Amino acid sequence: MKVHIISLFPEAFESYFSSSILGRAIDAGLFQPVFYKLHDFSEKKFGQVDDKAYGMHGQVISPEPLSKAIHHVFQIVGRQIPVVYMTPRGEVLHQSQVETYYEHLTDDFIIICGHYEGIDERIIEKYVDYSISIGEYVLTSGEIAAQVFLDALVRHIPGVLGNPTSLEEESFSKKLHRQKEYPVYTRPEIFEGMAVPEVLTSGNHAAIECWKQDNLS
Repeated sequence: MKVHIISLFPEAFESYFSSSILGRAIDAGLFQPVFYKLHDFSEKKFGQVDDKAYGMHGQVISPEPLSKAIHHVFQIVGRQIPVVYMTPRGEVLHQSQVETYYEHLTDDFIIICGHYEGIDERIIEKYVDYSISIGEYVLTSGEIAAQVFLDALVRHIPGVLGNPTSLEEESFSKKLHRQKEYPVYTRPEIFEGMAVPEVLTSGNHAAIECWKQDNLS
């Protein structure tokens, strides 16, 4: 999976993408993020990429530099590829949608990280295939939303997770009927007077499965 990330602050990804599961996925060649700093596509003084919004307060990312950045990626890839825009106005993300996005975004695609009051609507109308929100709240940084989306997406790539079966039985998975996962425990069996439920240490797999189903939320 190769993701072309258009951002005002691509350095915001460095720490997260260099660690943990995403870092290992990059090292293994399973996930390749490519960054494009939006200021590099501006023809204005000091690389300005925003302007005052018509009819409202605030600044909006201008269409010219963003359009140039998108076409630059198209040219590099050699074809038009899907474009994702992270925005509070988008469809609120759920696990079932992550799985659908993974089916459609297995190759090259673009992510636009919004800022200010957002991007010019004409860019959305002309280029954006998927407008995605990570929740019904507002962030100052589209980079954070992009990291959340990519984390949820990349873990579905075969080989990214150490145990691929962990995808099958976790919160919001199909196997758990899109419900939240049951409580989990590990050693020691007794911690500060609190014991692990007896059924989980019984070795009775049928009873354990029943307990799991009864404790979904």
